[in-house]
Amino acid sequence: MLHLTDDDVRSLLPPPLECVDLVAEALVALAEGRAEAPPKPAVHPLPGSFANAMPAAWPERGLLGCKWISIFPDNPARGLPTASGLMVVNDGQTGAPRAVLAAGELTAARTAAVSGACVRALAPEATGPVAITGAGVQARSHLRVLEALGCHDVVVYARREQARHDIAAWAAGHTPAVRLRTTAEPVEAVQEAAVVITALSIGVEGATLDPARVREDALVLPLDYASSVGPDLAREALLAADDVTAFEAIRAQRTLGDYPSPSAWTGQVLQSAVTGARPPGRVVCQNLGNGLSDLVVADAVVRRAEQSGVGHPPVTAAT
Repeated sequence: MLHLTDDDVRSLLPPPLECVDLVAEALVALAEGRAEAPPKPAVHPLPGSFANAMPAAWPERGLLGCKWISIFPDNPARGLPTASGLMVVNDGQTGAPRAVLAAGELTAARTAAVSGACVRALAPEATGPVAITGAGVQARSHLRVLEALGCHDVVVYARREQARHDIAAWAAGHTPAVRLRTTAEPVEAVQEAAVVITALSIGVEGATLDPARVREDALVLPLDYASSVGPDLAREALLAADDVTAFEAIRAQRTLGDYPSPSAWTGQVLQSAVTGARPPGRVVCQNLGNGLSDLVVADAVVRRAEQSGVGHPPVTAAT
């Protein structure tokens, strides 16, 4: 069994477009019932924090695994990431663990790849910038995917001047094809955007977008649950979810407030767009995260590690 650090995962991740292809296939398989990713159980160690177990299996691909991920919104003040966890990848034929991966880089890459699959298939025909609210890890991982997709006009909202400076400097060095603008006003970021990606801290207050400020044909991709994209905006759009069953379980807990039920699985909408046309009007994809999307990317990482000899044996206690 291999142990892969975040640095290992970063070096072994497939190119962004390959990750987009992997998660797009996973989303369709999940929607069609060919793969299994049950609603993730959650525990709440502190007010506002939670941790999820995210198991998944895709029998026809021989894939089996589980991610354990925690979200602690106050961590940045401690100099720690908001999200942290581990991914276990098993052999689908024997159940034996193949690898344990740090989940930070994996989660960032998977989340951006899911957004990328939606952007590729569901962005409106009318051109416009991509807006990202938030300038943290997810903004960086999304910029990599957007550059690979050819989405080069991007505006990032960040409240703090230093955060705006840091993301602009990072983009100049890592995604040079992206024409990045920054703003201290969220309305300025989203009002002309063809695609809106919200990446603020889950549970942050006072960040809900006014539907009147969002284009009527925009693709909206909330990464922060209902913090930015509230029920009113969701009701005025075609609402899809990466996992409708899991979404309904979360909705029943009132975590999303007064959100409506989704009308489709994200995988269904993606598949329809491939064979037909993008749905008219606004599209909101509430992709709350599913273990299968993590698993397909993690499996690709582990295969590369096994082929290249990268990785470390697990640490065991001395006897």
